Amino acid sequence: MRIMIYGGGAVGLGIASCLLKSGCHVDIIAREDTVHSLREHGLLRTGIFGDYSAAPTLFNSFLSLKDMPAQACDYILVCTKSFDSFIAAENIARHKFLLNPTTKIVLFQNGWGNAEIFTSFFFKDQIYNARVITGFSRRSKNEVVVTVHADAVHIGSLFGGDVSCVEKLCEFISKGDIPCRTTNEIEKDLWAKMLYNCALNSLGAILDVPYGVLAENKSSRFIMDGIVEEVFSVMTTADYKTHWLCAKDFLEVFYDKLVPDTAEHKSSTLQDIKAKKKTEIDALNGAVIKLAKRYEMNVPYNLVVYNIIKFIESGESQRI
Repeated sequence: MRIMIYGGGAVGLGIASCLLKSGCHVDIIAREDTVHSLREHGLLRTGIFGDYSAAPTLFNSFLSLKDMPAQACDYILVCTKSFDSFIAAENIARHKFLLNPTTKIVLFQNGWGNAEIFTSFFFKDQIYNARVITGFSRRSKNEVVVTVHADAVHIGSLFGGDVSCVEKLCEFISKGDIPCRTTNEIEKDLWAKMLYNCALNSLGAILDVPYGVLAENKSSRFIMDGIVEEVFSVMTTADYKTHWLCAKDFLEVFYDKLVPDTAEHKSSTLQDIKAKKKTEIDALNGAVIKLAKRYEMNVPYNLVVYNIIKFIESGESQRI
Protein backbone atom coordinates (compact mmCIF):
# COMPACT_ATOMS: atom_id res chain seq x y z
CA MET A 1 0.00 0.00 0.00
CA ARG A 2 1.61 3.26 -1.16
CA ILE A 3 0.43 6.36 0.69
CA MET A 4 1.59 9.95 0.33
CA ILE A 5 1.28 12.45 3.16
CA TYR A 6 1.09 15.93 1.64
CA GLY A 7 2.00 18.20 4.55
CA GLY A 8 4.43 17.18 7.29
CA GLY A 9 2.94 19.15 10.16
CA ALA A 10 1.64 17.72 13.42
CA VAL A 11 -1.40 15.97 11.92
CA GLY A 12 0.53 14.68 8.91
CA LEU A 13 3.30 13.19 11.03
CA GLY A 14 0.80 11.75 13.51
CA ILE A 15 -1.12 9.90 10.80
CA ALA A 16 2.14 8.90 9.08
CA SER A 17 3.29 7.24 12.30
CA CYS A 18 0.17 5.06 12.33
CA LEU A 19 0.62 4.03 8.70
CA LEU A 20 4.30 3.22 9.18
CA LYS A 21 3.56 1.11 12.24
CA SER A 22 1.02 -0.79 10.08
CA GLY A 23 3.67 -1.53 7.46
CA CYS A 24 2.57 0.86 4.70
CA HIS A 25 4.94 2.47 2.21
CA VAL A 26 4.81 6.14 3.18
CA ASP A 27 6.14 9.21 1.36
CA ILE A 28 6.01 12.53 3.23
CA ILE A 29 6.05 15.93 1.52
CA ALA A 30 7.21 18.59 3.98
CA ARG A 31 9.20 21.77 4.43
CA GLU A 32 13.00 21.73 4.20
CA ASP A 33 13.74 21.76 7.94
CA THR A 34 11.24 18.94 8.57
CA VAL A 35 12.61 16.83 5.71
CA HIS A 36 16.16 17.31 6.96
CA SER A 37 15.19 16.23 10.49
CA LEU A 38 13.17 13.23 9.29
CA ARG A 39 16.00 12.04 7.07
CA GLU A 40 18.52 12.37 9.89
CA HIS A 41 16.54 11.21 12.92
CA GLY A 42 13.47 9.38 11.63
CA LEU A 43 9.93 9.92 12.91
CA LEU A 44 9.00 9.77 16.59
CA ARG A 45 5.50 9.72 18.09
CA THR A 46 4.82 10.05 21.80
CA GLY A 47 1.75 10.83 23.91
CA ILE A 48 -1.45 9.14 24.96
CA PHE A 49 -1.29 6.27 22.44
CA GLY A 50 2.23 5.30 23.47
CA ASP A 51 5.63 5.71 21.89
CA TYR A 52 6.56 4.69 18.36
CA SER A 53 9.63 5.45 16.27
CA ALA A 54 10.37 4.84 12.61
CA ALA A 55 13.96 4.88 11.40
CA PRO A 56 14.77 7.11 8.39
CA THR A 57 15.18 4.00 6.24
CA LEU A 58 11.53 3.01 6.74
CA PHE A 59 9.99 5.90 4.79
CA ASN A 60 10.77 8.64 2.29
CA SER A 61 10.54 12.38 2.78
CA PHE A 62 10.70 14.95 0.00
CA LEU A 63 10.66 18.72 -0.41
CA SER A 64 8.66 18.58 -3.62
CA LEU A 65 6.45 16.26 -5.64
CA LYS A 66 8.89 16.46 -8.53
CA ASP A 67 11.48 14.70 -6.35
CA MET A 68 9.27 11.64 -5.88
CA PRO A 69 9.59 8.46 -7.96
CA ALA A 70 7.05 8.32 -10.79
CA GLN A 71 4.71 5.83 -9.14
CA ALA A 72 1.00 6.21 -8.46
CA CYS A 73 -0.30 6.31 -4.89
CA ASP A 74 -3.19 4.31 -3.49
CA TYR A 75 -4.07 7.21 -1.21
CA ILE A 76 -3.00 10.84 -1.02
CA LEU A 77 -3.63 12.34 2.40
CA VAL A 78 -3.72 16.14 2.36
CA CYS A 79 -2.64 17.40 5.78
CA THR A 80 -1.88 21.02 4.97
CA LYS A 81 -3.49 24.02 6.59
CA SER A 82 -6.79 24.94 4.95
CA PHE A 83 -5.40 28.17 3.47
CA ASP A 84 -3.02 26.04 1.37
CA SER A 85 -5.81 23.90 -0.14
CA PHE A 86 -5.75 25.56 -3.57
CA ILE A 87 -1.95 25.31 -3.87
CA ALA A 88 -2.02 21.67 -2.73
CA ALA A 89 -4.79 20.70 -5.15
CA GLU A 90 -3.13 22.48 -8.06
CA ASN A 91 0.26 20.92 -7.29
CA ILE A 92 -1.08 17.37 -7.00
CA ALA A 93 -3.12 17.75 -10.19
CA ARG A 94 -0.01 18.94 -12.05
CA HIS A 95 1.92 15.76 -11.13
CA LYS A 96 -0.30 13.28 -12.92
CA PHE A 97 1.98 10.30 -12.20
CA LEU A 98 0.70 10.34 -8.62
CA LEU A 99 -2.78 9.23 -9.59
CA ASN A 100 -4.29 6.20 -11.23
CA PRO A 101 -8.04 5.56 -11.73
CA THR A 102 -8.43 4.18 -8.19
CA THR A 103 -6.35 6.75 -6.25
CA LYS A 104 -8.32 8.49 -3.50
CA ILE A 105 -7.50 11.90 -2.06
CA VAL A 106 -8.42 12.27 1.61
CA LEU A 107 -8.50 15.72 3.19
CA PHE A 108 -7.26 15.71 6.79
CA GLN A 109 -7.95 19.43 7.23
CA ASN A 110 -9.79 21.81 9.50
CA GLY A 111 -12.74 23.91 8.50
CA TRP A 112 -15.31 23.95 5.72
CA GLY A 113 -14.78 24.48 1.98
CA ASN A 114 -11.66 22.40 1.32
CA ALA A 115 -13.50 19.71 -0.65
CA GLU A 116 -15.06 22.34 -2.88
CA ILE A 117 -11.58 23.59 -3.80
CA PHE A 118 -10.35 20.09 -4.65
CA THR A 119 -13.35 19.32 -6.85
CA SER A 120 -12.25 22.10 -9.18
CA PHE A 121 -9.22 19.91 -10.00
CA PHE A 122 -10.46 16.34 -9.47
CA PHE A 123 -13.60 14.27 -9.90
CA LYS A 124 -15.89 14.23 -6.89
CA ASP A 125 -15.61 10.45 -6.50
CA GLN A 126 -11.86 10.87 -5.88
CA ILE A 127 -12.32 13.22 -2.91
CA TYR A 128 -12.92 12.11 0.68
CA ASN A 129 -12.84 14.04 3.95
CA ALA A 130 -11.48 13.02 7.33
CA ARG A 131 -12.89 14.33 10.60
CA VAL A 132 -10.11 14.41 13.20
CA ILE A 133 -10.69 15.37 16.83
CA THR A 134 -7.42 14.04 18.12
CA GLY A 135 -4.93 16.65 19.29
CA PHE A 136 -1.41 16.63 17.83
CA SER A 137 1.50 18.94 18.57
CA ARG A 138 5.14 19.11 17.46
CA ARG A 139 7.85 18.78 20.09
CA SER A 140 10.49 19.03 17.38
CA LYS A 141 10.53 18.89 13.58
CA ASN A 142 10.49 15.07 13.55
CA GLU A 143 8.52 14.41 16.75
CA VAL A 144 4.76 14.56 17.17
CA VAL A 145 2.90 14.28 20.47
CA VAL A 146 -0.68 12.99 20.69
CA THR A 147 -2.12 15.21 23.41
CA VAL A 148 -5.87 14.50 23.50
CA HIS A 149 -8.34 12.17 21.80
CA ALA A 150 -12.12 12.70 21.79
CA ASP A 151 -13.31 10.19 19.17
CA ALA A 152 -12.18 7.97 16.29
CA VAL A 153 -11.05 9.54 13.03
CA HIS A 154 -13.99 9.38 10.58
CA ILE A 155 -13.51 9.19 6.81
CA GLY A 156 -16.29 9.60 4.26
CA SER A 157 -17.48 11.35 1.12
CA LEU A 158 -19.44 14.59 0.91
CA PHE A 159 -20.50 13.58 -2.60
CA GLY A 160 -22.00 10.13 -2.07
CA GLY A 161 -18.79 8.24 -2.85
CA ASP A 162 -18.37 4.58 -1.93
CA VAL A 163 -16.77 4.46 1.53
CA SER A 164 -15.56 0.90 0.95
CA CYS A 165 -12.76 2.53 -1.09
CA VAL A 166 -11.24 3.96 2.10
CA GLU A 167 -11.84 1.02 4.44
CA LYS A 168 -8.25 -0.23 4.00
CA LEU A 169 -6.91 3.18 4.92
CA CYS A 170 -9.01 3.19 8.10
CA GLU A 171 -7.75 -0.30 8.97
CA PHE A 172 -4.12 0.79 8.63
CA ILE A 173 -4.59 3.93 10.76
CA SER A 174 -6.40 1.92 13.44
CA LYS A 175 -3.72 -0.78 13.40
CA GLY A 176 -1.20 2.00 14.04
CA ASP A 177 -2.95 2.89 17.33
CA ILE A 178 -5.38 5.72 16.51
CA PRO A 179 -8.97 4.47 16.00
CA CYS A 180 -10.36 5.23 12.53
CA ARG A 181 -13.52 4.17 10.69
CA THR A 182 -15.59 4.97 7.63
CA THR A 183 -18.86 6.88 7.79
CA ASN A 184 -21.70 7.81 5.50
CA GLU A 185 -22.37 10.92 7.60
CA ILE A 186 -19.18 12.90 7.12
CA GLU A 187 -21.14 16.11 6.46
CA LYS A 188 -22.71 15.81 9.91
CA ASP A 189 -19.29 15.09 11.42
CA LEU A 190 -17.61 18.05 9.75
CA TRP A 191 -20.32 20.46 10.85
CA ALA A 192 -20.16 19.05 14.38
CA LYS A 193 -16.45 19.86 14.34
CA MET A 194 -17.19 23.32 12.90
CA LEU A 195 -19.55 24.02 15.79
CA TYR A 196 -16.88 22.86 18.25
CA ASN A 197 -13.97 24.70 16.60
CA CYS A 198 -15.78 27.95 15.87
CA ALA A 199 -16.81 28.21 19.51
CA LEU A 200 -13.45 27.30 21.07
CA ASN A 201 -10.62 27.92 18.65
CA SER A 202 -10.74 31.67 18.12
CA LEU A 203 -11.88 32.58 21.64
CA GLY A 204 -9.24 30.30 23.19
CA ALA A 205 -6.62 32.05 21.08
CA ILE A 206 -7.83 35.55 21.95
CA LEU A 207 -7.88 34.84 25.69
CA ASP A 208 -4.87 32.48 25.69
CA VAL A 209 -6.54 29.84 27.85
CA PRO A 210 -7.29 26.10 27.45
CA TYR A 211 -10.77 24.97 26.46
CA GLY A 212 -11.79 23.95 29.98
CA VAL A 213 -11.32 27.48 31.28
CA LEU A 214 -13.62 28.86 28.57
CA ALA A 215 -16.39 26.53 29.68
CA GLU A 216 -16.01 27.39 33.36
CA ASN A 217 -16.53 31.15 32.99
CA LYS A 218 -20.04 32.52 32.40
CA SER A 219 -18.78 35.42 30.25
CA SER A 220 -16.90 33.17 27.82
CA ARG A 221 -19.81 30.72 27.81
CA PHE A 222 -22.13 33.58 26.81
CA ILE A 223 -19.92 34.34 23.79
CA MET A 224 -19.59 30.67 22.82
CA ASP A 225 -23.35 30.19 23.07
CA GLY A 226 -23.81 33.07 20.64
CA ILE A 227 -21.24 31.71 18.21
CA VAL A 228 -22.82 28.24 18.23
CA GLU A 229 -26.34 29.58 17.72
CA GLU A 230 -25.16 31.58 14.70
CA VAL A 231 -23.23 28.67 13.18
CA PHE A 232 -26.22 26.37 13.63
CA SER A 233 -28.57 28.90 12.04
CA VAL A 234 -26.31 29.44 9.01
CA MET A 235 -25.73 25.70 8.61
CA THR A 236 -29.43 24.83 8.60
CA THR A 237 -30.32 27.75 6.31
CA ALA A 238 -27.73 26.46 3.82
CA ASP A 239 -29.39 23.01 4.09
CA TYR A 240 -26.45 21.29 5.76
CA LYS A 241 -26.97 18.90 8.67
CA THR A 242 -25.24 17.72 11.80
CA HIS A 243 -26.03 15.23 14.56
CA TRP A 244 -28.25 17.55 16.61
CA LEU A 245 -31.59 19.10 15.74
CA CYS A 246 -30.92 22.46 17.35
CA ALA A 247 -28.14 24.53 18.91
CA LYS A 248 -29.45 23.86 22.43
CA ASP A 249 -29.05 20.10 21.97
CA PHE A 250 -25.47 20.54 20.74
CA LEU A 251 -24.56 22.89 23.59
CA GLU A 252 -25.65 20.34 26.18
CA VAL A 253 -23.26 17.75 24.73
CA PHE A 254 -20.61 20.42 24.16
CA TYR A 255 -20.43 21.44 27.82
CA ASP A 256 -21.12 18.02 29.35
CA LYS A 257 -18.90 15.85 27.15
CA LEU A 258 -16.88 17.49 24.35
CA VAL A 259 -15.13 20.25 26.30
CA PRO A 260 -14.32 18.09 29.35
CA ASP A 261 -12.66 15.52 27.06
CA THR A 262 -10.33 18.23 25.70
CA ALA A 263 -10.26 20.57 28.71
CA GLU A 264 -6.47 20.96 28.81
CA HIS A 265 -6.10 21.56 25.07
CA LYS A 266 -5.08 24.97 23.72
CA SER A 267 -6.33 25.91 20.27
CA SER A 268 -4.38 25.44 17.06
CA THR A 269 -5.12 29.10 16.28
CA LEU A 270 -3.31 30.10 19.46
CA GLN A 271 -0.38 27.83 18.55
CA ASP A 272 -0.20 29.46 15.10
CA ILE A 273 -0.32 32.97 16.57
CA LYS A 274 2.47 32.22 19.04
CA ALA A 275 4.55 30.73 16.22
CA LYS A 276 3.77 33.86 14.13
CA LYS A 277 2.14 31.72 11.46
CA LYS A 278 -0.99 32.33 9.44
CA THR A 279 -4.11 30.95 11.13
CA GLU A 280 -6.99 28.92 9.66
CA ILE A 281 -9.62 31.39 10.81
CA ASP A 282 -10.93 31.88 7.25
CA ALA A 283 -11.95 28.21 7.06
CA LEU A 284 -13.61 28.33 10.50
CA ASN A 285 -15.53 31.41 11.63
CA GLY A 286 -14.61 33.01 8.29
CA ALA A 287 -16.37 30.22 6.38
CA VAL A 288 -19.50 30.79 8.48
CA ILE A 289 -19.37 34.52 7.74
CA LYS A 290 -18.97 33.85 4.01
CA LEU A 291 -21.93 31.46 4.00
CA ALA A 292 -24.01 33.92 6.06
CA LYS A 293 -23.42 36.65 3.47
CA ARG A 294 -24.75 34.37 0.75
CA TYR A 295 -28.04 34.12 2.65
CA GLU A 296 -28.01 37.73 3.92
CA MET A 297 -27.75 36.63 7.55
CA ASN A 298 -26.20 38.50 10.47
CA VAL A 299 -23.56 36.70 12.54
CA PRO A 300 -22.15 39.35 14.93
CA TYR A 301 -20.49 36.95 17.40
CA ASN A 302 -18.56 35.23 14.63
CA LEU A 303 -17.67 38.57 13.04
CA VAL A 304 -16.20 39.89 16.29
CA VAL A 305 -13.93 36.92 17.07
CA TYR A 306 -12.94 36.63 13.39
CA ASN A 307 -11.85 40.26 13.21
CA ILE A 308 -9.99 40.14 16.53
CA ILE A 309 -7.99 37.16 15.26
CA LYS A 310 -7.32 39.00 12.00
CA PHE A 311 -6.05 41.98 14.00
CA ILE A 312 -3.74 39.79 16.12
CA GLU A 313 -2.60 37.91 13.02
CA SER A 314 -1.66 41.18 11.29
CA GLY A 315 0.94 41.89 13.98
CA GLU A 316 -0.56 45.28 14.82
CA SER A 317 -0.97 44.30 18.48
CA GLN A 318 2.84 43.92 18.78
CA ARG A 319 3.29 47.61 17.94
CA ILE A 320 1.39 48.81 21.00
